[in-house]
Amino acid sequence: MQKRKLGKSNLEVSAIGLGCMGLSFAYGPAVDKAQGISLLHAAVERGVTFFDTAEAYGPFANEELVGEGLAPVRDRIVIATKFGFKNGDPSTGLDSRPERIRAVADASLKRLRTDRIDLFYQHRVDPAVPIEDVAGAVKDLIAQGKVRHFGMSEAGAPTIRRAHAVQKVTALQSEYSLWTREPEAEILPLCEELGIGFVPYSPLGRGFLTGKIDANTKFDSTDFRNIVPRFTPAARNANQTLVDRLGQIAAYKQATPAQIALAWLLAQKPWIVPIPGTTKLNRLEENIGAVKVALSTDDLREIGQALSAIAIQGARYPERLQQMVGR
Repeated sequence: MQKRKLGKSNLEVSAIGLGCMGLSFAYGPAVDKAQGISLLHAAVERGVTFFDTAEAYGPFANEELVGEGLAPVRDRIVIATKFGFKNGDPSTGLDSRPERIRAVADASLKRLRTDRIDLFYQHRVDPAVPIEDVAGAVKDLIAQGKVRHFGMSEAGAPTIRRAHAVQKVTALQSEYSLWTREPEAEILPLCEELGIGFVPYSPLGRGFLTGKIDANTKFDSTDFRNIVPRFTPAARNANQTLVDRLGQIAAYKQATPAQIALAWLLAQKPWIVPIPGTTKLNRLEENIGAVKVALSTDDLREIGQALSAIAIQGARYPERLQQMVGR
């Protein structure tokens, strides 16, 4: 597995990480614990060293699973987790008060069975708490040795600047993929300027870019995609053009659509580290295989031309959640 450094920090991780959320949360019923631990072990065996979780995934269940599964290899891997919701529950609203950040850190350390959090993200910007206070609280945790690096998620450029002035931001985690390209306008240039690594979540478009989902796909009743505007049957039908084109490029490159989507992200900047999630071993191996897919300048130009001709339909979040991004 290739390695990458997140921005100008000394935090080195595998070029592709593992988003662990789906093992416990959001995409249907949680996996059996033994199955989840088996997948975590398989990822480590294949060279993955970067694992992403959060207290909000469950809540709490995902951190517990990740903590138990990775405890035997803790010193070989990097764990990222997050704070920012009241009681760890996204449905209850935001809470990034310094006392809450400290409490989350202590609770997460116990669930993760570790003495330090490698990367501690603010899950969403809390307008009720000055970002300087948030960054200051994490700075204190870093000084205490409980946290190694500060991260932010879905933050806007001015807020990132203000936070970075108090405590250097090691990584920004936001949605970025072939069908979600908003970070290219302001966020990626800012990351380059400040030396911040970028961690795209949902790099496979919540599964849509794999080519395994179409307008007729039925999701489990608990699946988050049921309320996402971009996943209405009409939007999926309209967006199928992108997947069809991706499939053609993949066939030419003797790769899968998912591998092309991940390889495209890796080709954008050397400090970008996508974190695709999966519950299946064959998908894990497919995703990891993307590091071996080399896209030439001509390939990237062709993909860019194809993207420019396709208008993606549907918002990436329901309105309430969309309001939480970019602040």
